[in-house]
Amino acid sequence: MLLQLDKITKSYGAVTANREVDFSLRAGEIHALVGENGAGKTTLMRILYGMETPTSGSITVQGEEKFFSSPTDAIRSKIGMVHQHFMLFPSFTVAENIVIGREPSKAVGFDRKEAAAQTEALARQYGMPVDPWQKVENCSLGMQQRVEILKVLHQGAEIIILDEPTAVLTPLEVKELLVAIKALSAKGKSFILISHKLQEIMEVADRITVLRDGRVTGTVNAEDTNVEELSRLMVGRDLVDMIRETPKPGKTVLEVKGLTIRGNQLNPALNDVNLHVREGEIVGIAGISGNGQSELLQAVSGLLKPDEGDVLLLGESMKGQSVRTIRERGMAHIPEDRYQWGVAKGASVLENGLMGHYRKYQRNGILRGSAIRKLVSGWVQLFGIKTGSIYTKAQNLSGGNLQKLIVARELAQKTPFLIAAEPTRGVDVGAMEIIHGELLKKRAEQGAILLVSSELTEILKLSDRILVMNEGRIVGELPAESATEQQISLLMAGGKAVG
Repeated sequence: MLLQLDKITKSYGAVTANREVDFSLRAGEIHALVGENGAGKTTLMRILYGMETPTSGSITVQGEEKFFSSPTDAIRSKIGMVHQHFMLFPSFTVAENIVIGREPSKAVGFDRKEAAAQTEALARQYGMPVDPWQKVENCSLGMQQRVEILKVLHQGAEIIILDEPTAVLTPLEVKELLVAIKALSAKGKSFILISHKLQEIMEVADRITVLRDGRVTGTVNAEDTNVEELSRLMVGRDLVDMIRETPKPGKTVLEVKGLTIRGNQLNPALNDVNLHVREGEIVGIAGISGNGQSELLQAVSGLLKPDEGDVLLLGESMKGQSVRTIRERGMAHIPEDRYQWGVAKGASVLENGLMGHYRKYQRNGILRGSAIRKLVSGWVQLFGIKTGSIYTKAQNLSGGNLQKLIVARELAQKTPFLIAAEPTRGVDVGAMEIIHGELLKKRAEQGAILLVSSELTEILKLSDRILVMNEGRIVGELPAESATEQQISLLMAGGKAVG
């Protein structure tokens, strides 16, 4: 056995993140680690990578017991980790990022040509082509993921930990990554893959270990299991199929007219975008990241001022209005980037939950503490948010639990209009079921929802109408009941829908 974790336990005061976890990895194996948000997956991998020390238990690599006090120790034992949030320097080139820490030198300073040559040789060796001279800030997310993997390979890693590697990738980039992982595995590299996307896990994994509440609930061969069994092991119950009622659209709640944002590029970020969302309707927007979805949402929510066009909410122009005014007129917003737009990481769960609600929970300028605590505690229970208490700082929550807090907070606004951008990014199947159910409940209550998601399955599952964006334009509209992933993907790539 290449790697063995024996009875790993990790406690933070009264909270136990891992409870006597056993995990193993064979040479050339892809071993997936799945579980609900807060189940202890990332904590276990942080222990393996030397970012945390276990309370008890042991780590054995190639038959030798190890103690890692830092990532440097793990790297020396040929263990590398690609984090969910990339650890790259945007202003550096691809080659500079890959060789960092092991930079080739010449008589005076850093040898850039040799760094580029090493990068090209590494890329050829592992079949992962990159441009060594390209700045990382100009790379797609899929290319940045490739750079991260090449960086750990340059460090000599034989064991590669991938934490939610497909969370921000397009469908095409996901397929390319899964092919690359399989190819590297065939060359003897071993992978530990953390993911919530069970279909992807089934495509690529050899074995799968499931964690629930910090404990292992099962380790199975991928060929001997299915998504339904994995879901049961993760959440401890069978998931319920959603029942979607036939939509009953009412009056128009949101109308976007001729929205244009020129930006600093030759092609406008938004180019004459027109759309509408009615009561009792979910309108989904699909598109490859970077084709204007972010700018559209920012313009609708007041974060970005358009060069041309207008946004009408309940028939009233929002031109020139502040974010606060737009929200007070009837908009809630689940943002696509939870860390940049959704939370204050240094504030508590309670304080983050209160954002946007505090005016409703004050009397004579004094906050009603008991009512606020009851409100946020209810969300914690309904959405299964794993937190020590509502006074825990948001930065101590896993990404998925943070997402659930934001979704709960914005849905509780009970506004006529909701922007739901990547509402289930990084959440487990149980939480996804809850969030989807709550979005459909809002729709049934005649709420209007503009849904943006990189998951085509989510777009198809929830939407009544689907709009596709390409290069800042709406290039197609499809009724959800007859739309296919192939049609949507073709429009996303700039083609025309057929059939």
